[in-house]
Amino acid sequence: MKLSIIVPVYRTEATLDRCLQSIVSQSFADLEVILVDDGSPDNCPQLCDEWARRDTRISVVHRENGGLSAARNTGIDRARGDYLTFVDSDDFLAADTLSLVMAQLRDNDIVEYPIWCFYGAPHASVLRFDERSYSDAADYWLRGEAYRHAYACNKVFRRQLFDDVRFPVGRVFEDVYTLPRLLRHARRITTISQGLYYYCWNSRSITATARGDQLRMLLDAHLTTGLPMDDTCYLHVLNIQMDVCELTGDAPRLAPRRVRIAGSAKQRLKALALNIIGIKGICKINKFLHHFKQPSRS
Repeated sequence: MKLSIIVPVYRTEATLDRCLQSIVSQSFADLEVILVDDGSPDNCPQLCDEWARRDTRISVVHRENGGLSAARNTGIDRARGDYLTFVDSDDFLAADTLSLVMAQLRDNDIVEYPIWCFYGAPHASVLRFDERSYSDAADYWLRGEAYRHAYACNKVFRRQLFDDVRFPVGRVFEDVYTLPRLLRHARRITTISQGLYYYCWNSRSITATARGDQLRMLLDAHLTTGLPMDDTCYLHVLNIQMDVCELTGDAPRLAPRRVRIAGSAKQRLKALALNIIGIKGICKINKFLHHFKQPSRS
């Protein structure tokens, strides 16, 4: 069971060694590492070549800058493994993670494992999962709340899932577009409680600095999954819709809906407001409130 690990590389010379050391030190050794230098203007191209000389399992593709999706797609095209996974070059893996994950893959098309998100101390959080299997994509998307963690990085995929799927070039929040399309072909998805992916917070990342036009892409991704929405998922997407309306002035695209009043106090309040004043009303009030929260420019 050969595993292809695709590592897009761009402006990460300070963290690339840590990332690659965590990969080549894994106890699971039947792997190939494809470094995709996405036209990085720093010392990354040279570092990639040095790693390839040091370890025969590593190969390097140098390409013009095209963004994360294009770099991942280049890696997919070059991959020869039975399975694929993605590691961003400013992140790293805990020891023995791949052995724990690969042990679950004989009967699964996707295995998801825990991810540790560093938002800068003291706001670090670990997203953990129960040991659970899903034979239905909608069940995984909703009951497993995969719409909240549609990351490509903390999952291993059977290679054939990508036969006619690629990441969307020119879009941000590309994982939310891609995972639902992979789920259409997956017969069995499993989440496990072992292993750990370290996602290292970057204050300059899209997640941290998304503008209104970029959040439009995130909203579009959620609205085009082809998967159902329960009330909890709807309220999650409503948050994105509210941000889009606030930042762009767009009219709501999310279809109006009444939801059951349950969950946390914040969710219950939002559900109540939605049911009373509707989606247009809640977006207007959100924009009004945020306008007065902005710091004075005088």
